[in-house]
Amino acid sequence: MRPYHCAAGCANGLDGDGRAVFSINWAGLFEEHWEKWLMAKELARKRAGFTILALLLANVALLRSADVFAGESGEKTCFLDGWSQPLHCYQVPVGAGEQPAELAVAVAPAVNPDGSEPLYLLAGGPGQAASDLVPLLPSFNRINRNRDIVMVDRRGAGRSGAFDCGLEEELPADLDAFAMHLSGCFQEQRARTEDLYSRRTVDDLEEVRTHLGHEKIVLWGGSWGTRTALLYQQWYPESLSALVLDGVAPIETKVFLSARAAEQALQQLQDACREDPSCAGFGDWRKDLDRLLAEWGSGDARLADPLTGAAIGRRVPRWEVANAVRTALYDPGVAAQLPYVIHQAARGNLLPLSGLSSLFLPASDTMSMGLTFSVACAEELNRISAEEVAADSRETFLGSGFYDLFEAGCRVWPVAERSYPTPEPRDHPVLLISGSADPITPPDYADTRLDYLTHKQHLVVAGGGHINSARGCIPDLIAEFLDTPDEPLDTQCVGEIRRPPFMADAFGPALDAAPQKNSGGEG
Repeated sequence: MRPYHCAAGCANGLDGDGRAVFSINWAGLFEEHWEKWLMAKELARKRAGFTILALLLANVALLRSADVFAGESGEKTCFLDGWSQPLHCYQVPVGAGEQPAELAVAVAPAVNPDGSEPLYLLAGGPGQAASDLVPLLPSFNRINRNRDIVMVDRRGAGRSGAFDCGLEEELPADLDAFAMHLSGCFQEQRARTEDLYSRRTVDDLEEVRTHLGHEKIVLWGGSWGTRTALLYQQWYPESLSALVLDGVAPIETKVFLSARAAEQALQQLQDACREDPSCAGFGDWRKDLDRLLAEWGSGDARLADPLTGAAIGRRVPRWEVANAVRTALYDPGVAAQLPYVIHQAARGNLLPLSGLSSLFLPASDTMSMGLTFSVACAEELNRISAEEVAADSRETFLGSGFYDLFEAGCRVWPVAERSYPTPEPRDHPVLLISGSADPITPPDYADTRLDYLTHKQHLVVAGGGHINSARGCIPDLIAEFLDTPDEPLDTQCVGEIRRPPFMADAFGPALDAAPQKNSGGEG
């Protein structure tokens, strides 16, 4: 810190207790600076006209040089929500021949580039755009010091021609209406569906790597993005340096069978609630949830608009309510509200449940549903049997509610089936990240389904939900892994990541409650 500068008669010393004493001659200070201020004002007036003209001419010159630069290289400067710094943006042509396309690519340039491989971010869904991962950049600022961070919107997502089907605002009233809407979308844009599958996405990504002149790259994948990253590793191993996989969806795993994982996440939440004084006061809220779902639909089964409190104009089916609970489990901060919300709903107050359900009832505006169903129906739903659905759903709060949405959609989305190759051993350094309470990609997937990865480390966040790369010390551990991928990480700090406090009443958590312990899983 720069030392205090004493001016205009300022004297200092120490009082009897050794504390600093400052006395300022305000009259002397004012007299000294008044004349300087008048002189500066006149000089500024004379210079103002020249300064404004110079700035205008400079801006024109910069704009012209930017236009020339963009024309020669395709690079432009752009800004995206969630990151205050300018990005380098491109439209990269891929897929020469019968299926050409242009992909939107955004790059957060390294602050002090040192030749390290760039980090490419792969989004989940399937149907999310990589540009929607921009809010991760503040957590990855240490990585961004010496590495470019690259976000490629895959075909049909984000700024690469989002395939939305008009489902951004609200889902249709029931699964039959939902399927009818999707059927119309498929018939209108059937040709697009033939070009949206994982092999095409991986091939496009390889073309982008070549176009940008990157010899080797590092991939970060989240959720379904881990599936894309693992397939890239299989098909283009020579282009890859290392992998960071958060919320792992192995190639051979049927991740749309998620009821059992959601049930395990809810049980961990129960265990943590019992250990928390404020949450334990809600009693057996899990029994309340079972009763609420069992009786849902026998009455009016309506929720309220979370913004206005007015009843929404349609009946809400059980599967939507169950999926709202499942969605809440993705984020520990939202999951911490569940016991209170369910306790209130069981006593007739549905307003908190309405607010929580708003996370699921409107279709996410970050998910391109046409892309989602093109990939899910071709690569996932076709390899799941009715017997597997029944086994996964049995004795769970979710039942088949998540699967049913996709099963109804895939009946009217008849894309060609596409299978994956049997994974071959790969020795790239891999960092795996899981949340012990992840309701769709539990740690077991990373522990037991990736024998073909011979050089891996696994971080498990106790009580963590789905995607943990921005939590606690995880960003620093990712940066350390990328700098020295062959060295084992010191993971002690992972055990210090805590669940957020439980919601105690309508005003939030009990702030004077004792710190909560983690529950359900090891760090």
